[in-house]
Amino acid sequence: MALIVLLGRILLAAVFALAGLSKLAAFSSTREGVAEFGVPAAIARPFAVILIAAELAVASSLVPSATAWYGAIGAVALLAIFSVAIAANLARNRRPSCNCFGQLHAAPIGWPTFARNLALLAIAGTLVADPRDTTSSLFAWMRSLRTDELIALAIAVAFLALLAAIAALLLAVLRQQGRLLLRFEALERYLGITEVAEPPPVGLAPGLPAPAFSLPDLSGETIALEHLLAAKKPALLVFTNPSCGPCQALLPEIARWQRDFRDELAVALVSEGSPEANREKVAQLGVGRVLLQRDREVADAYEAWGTPAAVAVAPDGRVASSLAQGGDAIRQLVRAMRAGELPLLAGAEPPAVAVGEPAPDLTFETLGGEALALSNLRGEPTLLLFWNQACGFCQRMLPELRAWEANANVGAPRVLIVSTSAAAEHGAMNLRSTIVLDAASRAAQAFGAQGTPMGILLDREGRVASDVVAGAQAVLALANRADASSGNGRVTATVG
Repeated sequence: MALIVLLGRILLAAVFALAGLSKLAAFSSTREGVAEFGVPAAIARPFAVILIAAELAVASSLVPSATAWYGAIGAVALLAIFSVAIAANLARNRRPSCNCFGQLHAAPIGWPTFARNLALLAIAGTLVADPRDTTSSLFAWMRSLRTDELIALAIAVAFLALLAAIAALLLAVLRQQGRLLLRFEALERYLGITEVAEPPPVGLAPGLPAPAFSLPDLSGETIALEHLLAAKKPALLVFTNPSCGPCQALLPEIARWQRDFRDELAVALVSEGSPEANREKVAQLGVGRVLLQRDREVADAYEAWGTPAAVAVAPDGRVASSLAQGGDAIRQLVRAMRAGELPLLAGAEPPAVAVGEPAPDLTFETLGGEALALSNLRGEPTLLLFWNQACGFCQRMLPELRAWEANANVGAPRVLIVSTSAAAEHGAMNLRSTIVLDAASRAAQAFGAQGTPMGILLDREGRVASDVVAGAQAVLALANRADASSGNGRVTATVG
């Protein structure tokens, strides 16, 4: 038993020393790996330093017999913590890279990683269980061997060293061969000698209905998929995590896409974690429209098992692309969306009524039973607010709408509420704005509004002065604009 424990000490010491030194040699990767495991980025660097120091301390403590038992306790603690972290990430379908115990280079974790940690944990637990066995000295054991046993031991050690040298040489040759093969493949692609097979598509198949969702943003307002598609533009859903290093590297570009391509794409982040954790990551970068999942329910619905990943959704609510995984693939997807290279987006319908065009002259019935035509409202800007009394988003907007009526700016547009509900359902709204009935949703179809609450602004001459917008904040942003009165400006507002 003493010999088994002694060999276990040697194995653990070698594993911890290798893990600590490999992490130290690639410290930047270690820091990124620590962040991917869920450690806040602000403390990822000191945490990585502490982790390396702890591993090297355990390794050095396992060698002398006087400190071996304490080193074994440290090994149990580190292995237990790391096993829990690995299991938690794997359970959430996350596979961060790490220089885990027994690995020379960082690689994505998997269940074999977890099993290896449990095996090492069992060895360390054996050392802790019987302190007497950990006091066995390697040198005392060697002194107890006969001459022939020492010779056999020396031959075995030399043989193992030779095997290790051969394995290292083979690994170096294979890596060199791999680099040569990659260069040959690149040369063949350049010369057109061979075609490289495309990787199999992942995620939902293009053409399927995009899974619907309603998620809160960082301000607490609930945004649904139909709101993102309200302006008849394709949506780009980017699945992220505040503890994901590659996600953080992509955030500045996402902020630029939201700013520069807002007339072409509706870019939204679908993230995990708390509002505080996400707000800390995006506040300084100007990233907007961050939607928070409770766990990973939306990502799972879109079969996005890792982060960062992205998918395009067509204006008609269908999945328009396979899942793009990783920063480079997401950049290529954005380029393809803008260039019209996705088949489901190439023939995307333009908005029902374009900005600057005359609004269709529809006639509605007021709550009092009178007829009201849109052409009768010319002379001042008008905000059409598409409404349904059974819509929870509308009910949450109602107090804000009352407050706006009480404090409307000079020159603000009047509001015409176009409701699909029955006349009797509007008695408790207590609004000064005119309410008209449109049970067949003729106005919503004419202006391209796909849900409620949504809004569109008409100028004083009856022309369309804005895109269709969705959500309380975007609608009220239109209501607070007074520059549509001239009929010459285009007003745009975004959700979130």
